[in-house]
Amino acid sequence: MSLIYAFDHAHPRAPKDLKALLGGKGANLAEMTSVLGLPVPPGFTITTEACRVYLREGWPAGLDHELDEAVAGLERRMGRRLGDPEDPLLVSVRSGAQFSMPGMMDTVLNLGLNDRSVEGLARQTHDERFAYDSYRRFMAMYARIVLGLDPEPFERGLQDAKVRHGVENDGELPADELRALVASYRELIVELWATFPQDPRAQLRGAVEAVFRSWNGERARAYREREGIPDDLGTAVNVQAMVFGNRDDRSGTGVGFTRDPATGDQGIYGDFLVNAQGEDVVAGIRITEPLSALEAQFPEAFRELLDVFARLERHYRDMCDVEFTIEQGKLWLLQTRVGKRTGRAALRMAVQMTQDPAIALTKEEAVARITPEHLDQVLHPQFATSDVAVLARGLGASPGAAVGRVYLDAERAVAAAGRGEEVILVRKETSPEDVRGMLAAQGILTTRGGLVSHAAVVARGWGKPAVVGASTIEIDERGFRVGDTVVHEGDWISIDGATGVVVLGQVPLTASEPPGEFDTVLGWADEIALGRVSVRANADTALDAQRARRFGARGIGLCRTEHMFLEPDRLPIVRRMILATSPEEEEEALAALFAAQRDDFRGILEAMSGFPVTVRLLDPPLHEFLPDLVSLERGDAAGTLSDEEHRLLLAARQWHEQNPMLGVRGVRLGVLKPGLYTMQVRALLAAAHDVADAGGEPIVEVMIPLTVSRAELWHALQWVREALEQSTARVEVRVGTMIETPRAALVADELAEVAEFFSFGTNDLTQMTFGFSRDDVEGTLMPTYLANGLLESNPFKTVDGKAVVTLVRLATEAGRRIRPGLKVGVCGEHGGDPASIRHFVGAGVDYVSASPFRVPIARLAVAHALLRAKDVSETA
Repeated sequence: MSLIYAFDHAHPRAPKDLKALLGGKGANLAEMTSVLGLPVPPGFTITTEACRVYLREGWPAGLDHELDEAVAGLERRMGRRLGDPEDPLLVSVRSGAQFSMPGMMDTVLNLGLNDRSVEGLARQTHDERFAYDSYRRFMAMYARIVLGLDPEPFERGLQDAKVRHGVENDGELPADELRALVASYRELIVELWATFPQDPRAQLRGAVEAVFRSWNGERARAYREREGIPDDLGTAVNVQAMVFGNRDDRSGTGVGFTRDPATGDQGIYGDFLVNAQGEDVVAGIRITEPLSALEAQFPEAFRELLDVFARLERHYRDMCDVEFTIEQGKLWLLQTRVGKRTGRAALRMAVQMTQDPAIALTKEEAVARITPEHLDQVLHPQFATSDVAVLARGLGASPGAAVGRVYLDAERAVAAAGRGEEVILVRKETSPEDVRGMLAAQGILTTRGGLVSHAAVVARGWGKPAVVGASTIEIDERGFRVGDTVVHEGDWISIDGATGVVVLGQVPLTASEPPGEFDTVLGWADEIALGRVSVRANADTALDAQRARRFGARGIGLCRTEHMFLEPDRLPIVRRMILATSPEEEEEALAALFAAQRDDFRGILEAMSGFPVTVRLLDPPLHEFLPDLVSLERGDAAGTLSDEEHRLLLAARQWHEQNPMLGVRGVRLGVLKPGLYTMQVRALLAAAHDVADAGGEPIVEVMIPLTVSRAELWHALQWVREALEQSTARVEVRVGTMIETPRAALVADELAEVAEFFSFGTNDLTQMTFGFSRDDVEGTLMPTYLANGLLESNPFKTVDGKAVVTLVRLATEAGRRIRPGLKVGVCGEHGGDPASIRHFVGAGVDYVSASPFRVPIARLAVAHALLRAKDVSETA
C-alpha cells in the first residue's frame, strides 16, 4: 500500500469514506478535488499508516522515495520548483486526523522559503513586503513547531515592530521593517538553536516529522482523552501548494459555516480578514470581520463561496465548516469538514434537515447525529436574572452561563480546579497549549478573537460557555482592568456565552429551557427503542420522580429507601428502632416509620402512575444511621456523653463492621431484622392503595437486595407475602432481586425460580468482580492504573465489557431459560453512561435506569445502541 496519495488520485471508493487512511482533512480535500471539482490548491496526503509506523519505529522505509515523487508531481503540476531561487513553489504542511481535532496538532505555512527564494518571490510578485511577510511568518512558525523554540521572543519582536511604526495590523508593516524582522529572527534561531535550515527538502522532512510528533503532544492527548478518541490512530499529513491571503488588499482568508454552529440558523456565518493568512483568523490575534461583509469587498468571490456552501451541504448532507483563501480575487478552498456545533444547533439542524428535500435525513439519521454532549449542553444553566451590572461585552461564542474565579494561566486554572474551585479561564486569546485549562474551566473569556477563533471552536465542541473578543478588557500579570475597575486573579466573575456579557461577582444561575427540537428528537429515539429497551429513572423522592417523568422516564428502576431514612425527621425514628430493647419499643418505632414511608411512597407512585416503580428494600448496614463510632468513643473518653449517646455508642459498637460492603446489609439485614422489611412492604402497599383509590394506576415492584441463593430469596419472599396477606390493596405486586455479586450472577437460574425480575446493581457487581473498593481506589489507585494503561477505562464510569458485562449476559440468559420473558434491568450508575448502555443493550436487558437528569441521555444512548446493532447485523 502506498504511503502517499495525491488529492486527485482515483480511489476505488469515495475519498470522504477513507478518513481512517487519509485523515479527515485529506479525505475531504480529495473529495472536493476529485468528486466535486471545487477550486482546491493541488497537493498530496501522507497517510495515517505512515504516522503509525513513524511513532513505532521511526521514519518509514520508502517514505523518502514516495515523498520525492509526490513533490516532483506537485512541481510539474504547478510549474514551479520547491525553494527555487527564481520562482519558488511554497507549500503548507498540515495535520489531519481521522476525527476532527481543531487546533490540537501542528501546521507549517510558507515552507520552501529561504534566504535566496524569498528574493525570487519578491521579484515574481513585484512585492517585497509580501515576500518578507511570508518569510517572517514561516521562520516564526518553523521555530516554534519544528525546532520547539519558545514563541514569545518572536511575538515580542513583531509587536515591537508594530509599536515602532505606530500600526495595529501586521499587513501595515513596510518591507524594510519586515526584512529587519527576518534578520532578527535568524539571529534568535542561531542563539536558541542553530542555523535556520535553508534546504527546502530538509525543511519539508522536519515539518512532516513535527506533525507526526504532534499526535502525541500534550494538548492532542488531552483533547483525545476528552473526546474518547483512541491514541493509536495517528494523523495524516497534507502537503499543499500555498495560496496567499496576505498577498495584498485584494486577498484575504476566512472560515465560514453553511449554518450558524451556535444556533442552527440558516444564513451567512463566519469570519474573515483582508490581507492575512488562516492562522491570523483562528488564533484570534486580529479583530475579524463578519463573513457577510465579504460581499462588499469581494463580490464575485462571495457569490462563488455561497454556491460552494450550498454544494457542500447537499453533498455531505450536513452543516459544513469551510476554510478559504482569496488570492488577488481568486477563491480557493483549503479545507472542509462537518462542522462542530452546540447542542441547540445540533438539535435544530437535525430536525430541519429531515424537512429539507435537498438533504432529506431520515429520523434514524437525525437521531444518530445527536450526541449525549449535545443534550447535556441544552440543559446548561443560564443567568437567573437579566438585571445585572455589565462589566464588559464580547461575542457570545458558546451558549450557557458560568460563574467562577478568574485565572489567567492554564496551569493555575488546572491547579485551582483540582482544589475544587470553580474557574473562568481568562486569556488574551487561547491556543492549543491552553487545552487542559479549558477542560478544567467552567467557562472561557478572551479579549481577542472572533466566532471561529480557537477558543470559540473548542468551547462550542465541548459545550463550555465562552465569551470572546471582549476588547475593552486589558489583561496584565495580576488580573485585568475594564476602565477604572480592577479584577484580580481569584476574584469571581460571571459570563453569559449566549449574549457575550461579562459581570463582576457571582450571578445566580437557573436551569435552561430545552428547545422544542429536544423533545422531537428524543421522541424519535423512543420510536427506535419502542418495545425493545426502555429507560427508567433512579428516584427516591416524589420531586425526583416528577422530574424523571418530565424527562421521559418510563418508570422507576431504583427507589432507594435508605435515602428516605436519612431525612432529618426520620433519622431519630430509625435510631429508636436500632436502640429498642423490647419488641414493643421496636414495633412503636416501626409504626412511626410506616407512616413516614407510606407518605414517601404515595408521592412517588402518584408521580409515576401507569409506570412501574421498583422499590429496593433497605440496603445499607445499620451503622450508617448511627453517629460516627470514633467520635462517640472520644466523647466517652472525655466523659461528655449523655445517657442516649451512651446507648448509641453501644449500638455503634454492636453494628460496627470491618468491611461493611461485605457485611450485614441488604437481605442479610432483613434476616436479622425481619420486621423492618415487612413494615416497608406494608407501607408500600398502603401507599399503592391510596393512589388507586384516588384514581391512579400504581404498578409496584419489590426488589430484595444482595441475595446470593434461592433459599435466601425464598425466605425474603415470605415477608412480602405476609405483608400482602395483611393488605387490602387491589394491586398486583411483582417481587424480584438485585444481582450485585458474581455468585448471584452465576446461580441466576436458581434465583429465577423465585424472582419475577432481575435488576443488576453494577456498582457493587463491579467492586466485587474486580476486588476494588470504589471509595478507596478512585482517588489513589485508579489514576495510576489508567495512566499506565493497566485498565482501558475506569470501570466505575464505564462498565467493564469483558467480565462484568459477561456476568450480566450469562445471568440474563440463565434466568430466561427458567422463566421465559423474565424482565431484566440495570440500575447502577452505569445506567446513565452511553458507552455502558451500548454493552447492556448487547447483553439483552429490557431497561436501564439512570438519574433523572441523565434520562434524556440514556434514551438517546439506547437508540444509538440499537441503530449500531442494526448496522452491524446488516453489514454481516
